[in-house]
Amino acid sequence: MSLISVRDLKKTYIVGDIEVRALRHVSLDVEAGEFLAVTGPSGSGKSTFMHILGCLDRPTSGQYLLDGKDVSRLSKNDLARIRNHQIGFVFQGFNLLSRTSALENVELPLLYNSAASKGSDRKRRAMESLKLVGLEQRTHHLPNQLSGGQQQRVAIARSLINNPSILLADEPTGNLDTRTSIEVMDVFQTLNKERGITVLLITHERDIAEYGTRIVAFRDGVIKTDEKITNRRIASQELAALPPVSVD
Repeated sequence: MSLISVRDLKKTYIVGDIEVRALRHVSLDVEAGEFLAVTGPSGSGKSTFMHILGCLDRPTSGQYLLDGKDVSRLSKNDLARIRNHQIGFVFQGFNLLSRTSALENVELPLLYNSAASKGSDRKRRAMESLKLVGLEQRTHHLPNQLSGGQQQRVAIARSLINNPSILLADEPTGNLDTRTSIEVMDVFQTLNKERGITVLLITHERDIAEYGTRIVAFRDGVIKTDEKITNRRIASQELAALPPVSVD
């Protein structure tokens, strides 16, 4: 059984007097442990598709099964529980609280998790998440004391705090330079390989998509291509081949 299965998914928006068909008859399966990259130009439907998979939006029609459960018609509270426990989100803009330390930013999702209400437990789990992304030495730094890549890694650590089975990453390298983008993709590849987390990555950059194991390309609300990556980019190898960073 696939971890994610969508059948004949449709999403239509009404903008004034205009009907916008964002998704048209989309069907797709994603297996547990895959690293799927979703590509396409602006307006292709890829972000709408990701919002539905992340339980941030509902389809107009069609079926969405997550781990065998039909989530298409769940209540708002049930969808919130899925978002909080099964899915981690990483966005282009980091979305960190500016006056809050890295550790406290990572702890935030636990404030909505009654099973992890004790401060000592929140701190321990946040430290474990920061260690996973190599930032255990930056726990008390504020966002403005961190580089862009470090801020994104804090955001990734925050997405891991509730041990999700799926990470949804929306243009996570969009604000980063080339080297830092590779570093962030190395984190995703490591989490996918070593922890078995299913990664779904939205990107408009083909070279970033090639860090995945599979690329699905959207255009005009439909899937145009669905291909396995035969020559996958390996971020750790690319980082090892780069010259060392110079320190002024």
